[in-house]
Amino acid sequence: MKSLFTTLASLCFLALSASADEKTNVILIMADDVGWEAFGCYGAEDYQTPNIDRMAEKGVRFEHCYSTPICTPSRVMIMTGKYNFRNYTHFGYLSSDEKTFGHLLQDAGYKTAIAGKWQLNGLYNKLPGHDDDTRPIQAGFDEYSLWQLTKEKKEGGERFWSPAIEQNGKFITAEENADLYGPDLFCNFLCDFMERNQDEPFFLYYPMVLVHSPFVPTPDTIGDGSRGPQANKQQKGKTKENFQAMVAYMDKLVGQLIEKTEQLGVAENTLILFTADNGTHTSITSSWNGQQIRGGKANMTDMGTHVPLVAYQKGKTPEGKVLADLVDFTDLYPTLAQAAGVNLGKSDPIDGVSFLPQLRGEKGTPREWVLCHYQPYWNKQPGQWVRTAEFKLYRNGRFVQPAKDLKEENDLSGPIGSKAALVMQGVLQELLDSAPPAPKDEKAGREATDRPVYPDWPKLK
Repeated sequence: MKSLFTTLASLCFLALSASADEKTNVILIMADDVGWEAFGCYGAEDYQTPNIDRMAEKGVRFEHCYSTPICTPSRVMIMTGKYNFRNYTHFGYLSSDEKTFGHLLQDAGYKTAIAGKWQLNGLYNKLPGHDDDTRPIQAGFDEYSLWQLTKEKKEGGERFWSPAIEQNGKFITAEENADLYGPDLFCNFLCDFMERNQDEPFFLYYPMVLVHSPFVPTPDTIGDGSRGPQANKQQKGKTKENFQAMVAYMDKLVGQLIEKTEQLGVAENTLILFTADNGTHTSITSSWNGQQIRGGKANMTDMGTHVPLVAYQKGKTPEGKVLADLVDFTDLYPTLAQAAGVNLGKSDPIDGVSFLPQLRGEKGTPREWVLCHYQPYWNKQPGQWVRTAEFKLYRNGRFVQPAKDLKEENDLSGPIGSKAALVMQGVLQELLDSAPPAPKDEKAGREATDRPVYPDWPKLK
C-alpha cells in the first residue's frame, strides 16, 4: 500500500511539475494602418469588429498604446524592443545584426513563424542582403510566408488579390496564386503551423497586410467580380466602403486564429495580442464617440500614433479589464520574455517595460511616460515627443493636452497653461533633455547621407 501511495504521489508531483513548466504560446497580431478609432471596443461607429471586441470583453484592453507614425519604424521597434534612436536607419530595413523577439523565443525552445508583410530587407536602398530570402530565418523565425521579402511591389505585385509571395524559400507567383486572397493565405499558413506544432510551445508573429491601401473588395464583398491582379486597383468613390469591408475581414481573420486555438485545445495556454503599426490612412475619416476622426498616418499626433492593444488568454486574463496604463512598442519584447519565462540578459534591450503582470490581474509597474523618436527617411516630417496619458511635449516646445484636446489645436506652453500643466511640462522637458538629439527638422528621403543612431545611450528615466 505504501509503495502504491508513493508511486501515486510521484506521478502527481510529475504532473504538477510538467504543468508548471508548460510554456505559454504567444500569437502577436499587428494590423497595418489602422488606429484606435476603427474598433468597436474603442468607440468606433463605422466598423464591425466583433471578434476583437470579444477579445476585449473576455480579456484586457489598453486605452493608451502608442506606436510610431509609419510602418517600418514601428516594426523595427516592436521586433527589437528598442527606441528608434538606437537602431533605425532606413525605411524598409531591419539590420540582420539585430536580436528580435523571434530569436528570444526561439532560444527559449519555441517553434516560431511569421506571415504577412515583411518589407524589411532594405529593398528601397538595395542594401546588402536585400535579395536574400533567408532573412526571416536569420531574424529568428523557423518558417515564413511573406509579401515583399525580396521583391518590391512593382516586381511582385500587390498583397491582396492573386499575390506573389515567398514562403519557406519558395517564390509563389501571382499565376500560382491566381484568384486567391493574400490575407487568407497568410492566416491559413499560420493555422497550419499551429496544427503541426501544437504539442510544442509556439510563437506566431502576424504582421497583417490588412488594412493598408489600396482599398479594394474582400472575398466577402467582391461578389462576381474579377479576383485577378486587376482587382487590386482602388475603385473610385468606394474608398470608405472598401476600407470598412477590409476592417471587417481583418477582424474575421483574427477570429479564425482564435477559433483555431480552441479547436486544437490550446486556448488556455495561448496568449493572443492584437495591435496595429500606426494610425489610419489620411484619406479615411471615421465616426468615433460622436466625433469625426481623420486618419493621421505619418503624423505625430494621436491620429498617427495611438493604436489599439487588446490581450486575451482564455481563463488567464482578467475579464473585461480596461487599463489606462501607458504602453509603447518597446514593451512587447519584455512582455513576451516574461510570458516565456525568460530572464533578460545583456544581449536584450533596456527600453521596454513588461505589462504581463497586468494581463494576470496584477498592478505591475506601468511606465510613467512614452517617447516617440521619429525619423522615417521617407520624405515625412520628423520629430520627437514625450507624453503621459494626459499631456504631450514636442521637442520644438509645443505642449498639448490630448486628453482634452484630441486634435492638439491648443498650445499650452504659453501663459494659457494652468499651473499643474506647467509643472508637467517641466517634468516632460527633463525627460526630453535626457534623450538623444531629435532628428533634424527636415524631410529626409531615402537618399539621406546623415543617419545618426545612438545604440549605447543610457536607459531613459
